Amino acid sequence: MSMAAAPPAAAPLRVGIVAGEHSGDTLGAALITALRERVPQVECFGVAGPKMIAAGCEAWASADELGVMGLAEVLQHLPRLLRLRGELARRFIAARPDVFVGIDSPEFNLQLARRLKAHGVRTVQYVSPQVWAWRQGRVRTMGESCDLVLCLLPFETQFYSRHGVAALFVGHPLADEIPLDVDRGAARATLGIDARVPLVALLPGSRIGEVARLGAPFAAAAAHIVVQRPGYQFVAPMASAAVGDIFARQIAQVPGAPAIRLLEGEAQVALAACDGALVASGTATLETLLTGRPMVVAYRANPVTAFIVRAMGLVKVPYFSQPNLLAGRRLVPEFLQEQVQGPALGAALLQELEDPAHVRELLEEFARQHRALRCGGAARAAEAILGCVGRGNMSAADPGARAPAGT
Repeated sequence: MSMAAAPPAAAPLRVGIVAGEHSGDTLGAALITALRERVPQVECFGVAGPKMIAAGCEAWASADELGVMGLAEVLQHLPRLLRLRGELARRFIAARPDVFVGIDSPEFNLQLARRLKAHGVRTVQYVSPQVWAWRQGRVRTMGESCDLVLCLLPFETQFYSRHGVAALFVGHPLADEIPLDVDRGAARATLGIDARVPLVALLPGSRIGEVARLGAPFAAAAAHIVVQRPGYQFVAPMASAAVGDIFARQIAQVPGAPAIRLLEGEAQVALAACDGALVASGTATLETLLTGRPMVVAYRANPVTAFIVRAMGLVKVPYFSQPNLLAGRRLVPEFLQEQVQGPALGAALLQELEDPAHVRELLEEFARQHRALRCGGAARAAEAILGCVGRGNMSAADPGARAPAGT
């Protein structure tokens, strides 16, 4: 009597991955975990941060190396970035991954993806660049570089559909991570802050350049608030020790700046504990929305970048903060470039906090957006990537992966 031969073991899934900065590291770690749940024999390698490394990614370079934003800023770092991209391209081509996943950092990742696609590697961009907002001509590059774009925001797939680029709305993993009802009391207990104290969270950004431009105005906003309302306290979660050092130096140079407690990370705890927040434009505005806190949003680019963008008319949308983009209307105050002044920021945040009817409207809209984005983002992204390489069920034709109705 002969024994049937055991079926051959499935080949490992080899994933080349490049993630930039803190937010990309968070998304990448969740994606790697979701992929491993579906394909235990998954091998990930590329550019990674500490969370991705902990999830099992082999780091060829650090995610911090891509922490550059703005046209002028990129030019300053261009030789280094070009060398890094060339080295990565050679290593990925030699490694022959089943799929390359670029997480955010589109200026870096799209050209890398284009080169890898030309060598027969399937390519996915996870997090759409804001091509619908500015420099819309980049959508052609997206189609040439990527087999699939995974979108975090529901309205983005409509833009890609008009241009014939395969795109799926997968939801935002932060919406899954942050509960629909955030426990303010527990967050304050974690930080050791009295439940009765009015508290503002300051989030001047995760990049050194951002904090260098926004730190002083944010500290000046806190100074304005305590003059008007002396009982307020302030916390500021810092993305890294380097960012914290820069912000601390700026606080020390602002006359009348109150005590601002700097936290090592803990952005979600700080947002959960606070009554309202002053936030740099970016992922932190979405975190604030998902936590259900009133906010004022600020953005200040390098002056050269701002001049180029304005002179060439590159921006095509009336808002830049994610809450306003998601709602399609002005929900939260936005301050841009020369408008970013401490007294104006502080006064705007106090006005937000002291308008109960507006706060109720905000919370209702924030909750609606939270539910729309809460659809298993990392799991859906993993399924889409597996489908892209023929090892899963989701494809660009899957209507369940598109934006939910009414968003």
